[in-house]
Amino acid sequence: MLSFQTPSPTASMRYFEFGGTGIPLLMLHGLGCASSFEYPLVAPSPALTGRHAILIDLLGFGFSDRPDDFGYRVEDHAEQVCAFVQSRGFEQIDLYGHSMGGSVAVEAADLLGNKVRHLILSEANLDSDGGEFSTPIAAMGERAYINGGHLLRCEAAEAVGDASWVATMRAASALAIYRGAKSLVEGSSPDWRSCFLRHPARKSYIFGQHSLPDPDHDALPEYGIAVHVVPDAGHSMGLENPAGLATAIAKAMS
Repeated sequence: MLSFQTPSPTASMRYFEFGGTGIPLLMLHGLGCASSFEYPLVAPSPALTGRHAILIDLLGFGFSDRPDDFGYRVEDHAEQVCAFVQSRGFEQIDLYGHSMGGSVAVEAADLLGNKVRHLILSEANLDSDGGEFSTPIAAMGERAYINGGHLLRCEAAEAVGDASWVATMRAASALAIYRGAKSLVEGSSPDWRSCFLRHPARKSYIFGQHSLPDPDHDALPEYGIAVHVVPDAGHSMGLENPAGLATAIAKAMS
């Protein structure tokens, strides 16, 4: 586990790095998750063997610090990712983001411009109003969520057998989860979909098979965006079929 000192003197962003060749592949997780938990079986899968991969835990999640003075909005995370890329001196990167991490990837790519060669999203938030997980969290209000709502959300997920998400949710900052959810519901201006479509990188979008049908499966190819499907997986494809997700990412970068 490596550490990047963010521009904030009180916060370090931590990451796993798989040494390899080629342009670095940065991987970003979704709301309540952690790249250090979801992608250690994805990065070394046969389809990505030998690839230089960096698995980032965003601030407030996984092994990264949880500062109280950080905004935790999508744009705040994107700025930290951009600062990390600049600090490493990478001339080009490939960028993958899942769910909320997809929104972060879109905003980071907007900041990094032509440094991003491939922009790969999996079931990302492209529009405002949130999703199945973020909308009820954002509806609670910040103090209510922190002072009991977070625990109730974890217990509800545990009750339906979502043990993996519960594990990373319990390790995450309740403040980070609430503000991330609120940001997803409020969206951005310009919106993430427009930013994704206009970015000059080669773009791909990945679905889990069990998440289909989805209107974007047919709509995105009309804009020249390659669509890939991970078999035998739903939204949590990095855990449900890590080798399948690795294959889809490799196809997106081929």
